[in-house]
Order: sequence, then structure tokens, then C-alpha cells
Amino acid sequence: MRQDHRTLPFECRSCMHVWEEDYLVRLVDARDGTETEIWLQGGVPVPPPSSNVVCPRCGCQQTAMFPAGYLARHPELIPAESRPADDTPLRSPVPARNRWLPA
Repeated sequence: MRQDHRTLPFECRSCMHVWEEDYLVRLVDARDGTETEIWLQGGVPVPPPSSNVVCPRCGCQQTAMFPAGYLARHPELIPAESRPADDTPLRSPVPARNRWLPA
């Protein structure tokens, strides 16, 4: 039994989100001489990534899978790191009006 670590990039066709998922692939030799792939994610067997991939951002199941190492050759597709939210309270440029006076 051999093991292979694979990192596969995906893109959502709905929201255009790009992400990578890590898999461990176990290659098992059967008695009849064929080789079987068992895909694991976090130690749990999962279906091959060509099916049932869901976008972590919008939940869409229409995704595209790229070849391994694709994002390393195309860094422009890697999403920028999100910035922390600004804690400054928002203030309106319009002065507040008294609620008890008619408009």
C-alpha cells in the first residue's frame, strides 16, 4: 500500500471563489492485480474530488477542478487575505433630527 498527498485547487462557477483542498490517496493492490485508490480527507474516506465538491463560500455544487500545482503557476487566482473589520463607528454627515418635530 502506497500513500500520496495531493493538494487540488477548485473554482466555484457561481461566485468564482478559488480554494484548495488536501487529500491523502491510498493506493491499494487488489488480489487480481488491479490498483484501487482510496481518497481520505482528515483521515475519513471521501468520494473522489471529481464529484460532490461544494463551494465553502456559497454552497454551490457547480465547481471546476484544476490540475495539482495549478495555483502555484497562476498566483493571480489566489484570493487576497481578508482584512479585519474596521471598529470605527459609522457617522452620517446629515445632522440628526429630533423625532418629536414634524419633518
